[in-house]
Amino acid sequence: MKYGEIAIENVTLTTFPNPRPGREYEIHITLPEYTCKCPFSGYPDFATIYLTYVPNQLLVELKAIKLYINSYRDRFISHEEAINQILDDFVEAADPLRVHIKGDYNPRGNVHTIVEVKYHKPGA
Repeated sequence: MKYGEIAIENVTLTTFPNPRPGREYEIHITLPEYTCKCPFSGYPDFATIYLTYVPNQLLVELKAIKLYINSYRDRFISHEEAINQILDDFVEAADPLRVHIKGDYNPRGNVHTIVEVKYHKPGA
């Protein structure tokens, strides 16, 4: 196994303290090299993932989010399930005030899919 494969296999969404807790600001992350496999055909799916969040007490380390997204490359997963799972994992790791995740999938077979999910922390 190559060192990159080992890093992807052992990935966790590493966080670190927000340097400005109490200040509301947005972080925009674009991940243009997302891949997974269609659970029905096995064909590869390609997408750009857009992640925007308002941090609470924690930030997600960028290398960790890159490796986490790369962990989807061999998964057989639908577009809808993938984007919802990314949201669930991100919320569990970072406990943001708000997060919006958009998966813009490349067209395949004349079909272009965009899946968007949002989360707002209760009481925030």
